[in-house]
Amino acid sequence: MKVTKAEIVISAVAEAQYPVDNLPEIVLLGRSNVGKSSFVNTLIERRGLARTSCQPGKTQTMNFYRINDLFHFVDMPGYGYAKVSKTEREKWGKMIEKYLRNRENAVLIFQLMDSRHVPSEDDRLMHEWLTYYGLNPVIIGTKSDKISRTNQKKSINQIVKALDLRDTREIIFFSTETKEGKEEAWAKIESVL
Repeated sequence: MKVTKAEIVISAVAEAQYPVDNLPEIVLLGRSNVGKSSFVNTLIERRGLARTSCQPGKTQTMNFYRINDLFHFVDMPGYGYAKVSKTEREKWGKMIEKYLRNRENAVLIFQLMDSRHVPSEDDRLMHEWLTYYGLNPVIIGTKSDKISRTNQKKSINQIVKALDLRDTREIIFFSTETKEGKEEAWAKIESVL
C-alpha cells in the first residue's frame, strides 16, 4: 500500500477519547522499546510520525494514527517496563484490556517481540490473554537484521515453543534497517481492510 496521508489523530487514555470515524484499527502491542513506533514509521515510510525513543516507557497513551483515511494504527503503551510504578503499569494494563475487550474496530493485532531473545514472561502472558479471548495476534519479530538467517530459524523455534503456536505463518520477521517483513506486514493489513 502506498501511504499518501498519515497523521496522529489523538493520544487517548479513555474510551471517550477514541476516534469516532469507525475506521478499522490495527493494534500494536509489545514490550517497551521493542520497536512499535519504528514499525509504524517503516511501514508508512516516514521517519517522525510515531515518536521513537531510546528511553523505554515513553509511550504512555494509546496513540491513534490515521493512514490514508482508510484505517488507524493504534500504538499501545509498552508492557513489562519495570522503571514505571506498579500503579502506573496497572493503569496501562486496564486501559489496554478495556480497549481490547470492547473495541469492535480492532481488526488485527500485531504483537511485537525482539527476535534476538526468547519471548519474555510478559510476552507469553499477553499472548495467552489474547488467544484466550479469541484475539489471535500476528507475531512480529523485530530487529531481525541483528541476527543471522540460521539464528532466525532458531528464533522461530523459540517463539513457537514459548507461545505454543500451531502456525508459523503467523510470525513475520521485521527490520527497520533492511525492510525485511514490510511487504508481509502490509499483506496482513490489506487482508483485513
